[in-house]
Amino acid sequence: MLQGVVGIALSLLLSCAVAAPVRQAPEPELRQLLQHTVAQADSFDDRFDAEVWLLDMSTRMRRFIPDAQERLTFLRLVHREATHAGLRPDLVIALIHAESHFNRFAISSVGAQGMMQVMPFWKAELGRPQDNLTDNATNLRYGCTILSYYLRKENGDLNRALARYNGSLGKHAYPAKVVGFWHDFWYVKP
Repeated sequence: MLQGVVGIALSLLLSCAVAAPVRQAPEPELRQLLQHTVAQADSFDDRFDAEVWLLDMSTRMRRFIPDAQERLTFLRLVHREATHAGLRPDLVIALIHAESHFNRFAISSVGAQGMMQVMPFWKAELGRPQDNLTDNATNLRYGCTILSYYLRKENGDLNRALARYNGSLGKHAYPAKVVGFWHDFWYVKP
């Protein structure tokens, strides 16, 4: 039954993708990989929603993470950690785009590490010096938790929360960059 729904959903998505000039139909290997990833996607309430979101985001992200397996694994992690922290996954992707350009080994001039550019002092604060901030799952857990905290602290003010996340409270360039990436590349209508 689920495979039939998956097939219908993918056919529908593919027919819509053909009509849109920017989207391309996934190769059969990607379709199979996507079906496997959807089966493992535990942060979605509905398998159809998982398929739609993963296929859409995978297509958008292809130029940043060329390997389909790596891309889908990353997207599943983003969705899980963002959802767990009460954040929109597409917003988290925009933040990653701004922070590291999807480079899990990125290190900033001040020492922030990984996709979400988490400062290493957090490991000591949590008593977890063994944590590897270039591990995507670890980095996403830290980063999403920090951003979620700042959003609550700022009563939902996204610009102030993003500025706090970046250490640039009172300045507007960083929040504008993240929101710009969100609206230009990653935004998904709820």
